[in-house]
Amino acid sequence: MNVTDVDLKELAHFLVKAKTHTYAAGGREVRPQRPGFKELEFRDGEWEYRDSYAGYYFAPGQEVVRLKSVPVWAMAYSGGMRLHALRCGEEDLTKRTFAFLKKALLKVDASRPFRGPGTFTYGHLDYVDSNSGDITDFTGREKIFYRGGEVFAQKYMGGLIIHKTVVIRPNVSSRTMRS
Repeated sequence: MNVTDVDLKELAHFLVKAKTHTYAAGGREVRPQRPGFKELEFRDGEWEYRDSYAGYYFAPGQEVVRLKSVPVWAMAYSGGMRLHALRCGEEDLTKRTFAFLKKALLKVDASRPFRGPGTFTYGHLDYVDSNSGDITDFTGREKIFYRGGEVFAQKYMGGLIIHKTVVIRPNVSSRTMRS
C-alpha cells in the first residue's frame, strides 16, 4: 500500500472504542510481541490497536494503532505509583488506585482520546488529566490523588505516524499532508 487515508474523526472514535475494550475494561492479554511485556489488543474492521507495557508499580508502555496493517498513530506513556504512596502502610492502596484509574480511563472521549477525562472523583480518589495539542500531536500528564495526596503520576505523548506517503483528511483543519 502506497497511500493510507487517515480520517481523524474515525481514528478518534476507534481509539475510544479500543481503549474501552482493553486495559480499562479488564480486556484479555494477548501473546506479547516483546518478551516481558503485557499486551492487549483490539480490532475493528481494518483498524487494529495494541497496548504494550512492562512493570506494575511503574509501568512504561506504548499504544499503537494500525489501519490496513500500517501504523498510523502512537502514544508512549511512563509513570506509576509514587514511591511515598508505596510506603504509606496501606497494602491495598495500589490495587484501589489502579481500579480507580481504570474507571477514569473508561470515560475517555473522542474530543481528547488520549487518557481519561479532565477530572474525575470517586470516593477519596481524584483523577486529574491535563494535556496540550490534538490527536495529531499531543503531550499530557495524569495524576491521581488519595485524600489530597498525590499517589500516582504518569506522562504521555504521541500523535500521528507520518510515513513517506500519507494523505490525512483531518476534521481539525483542512490541510492535506504529503511527503
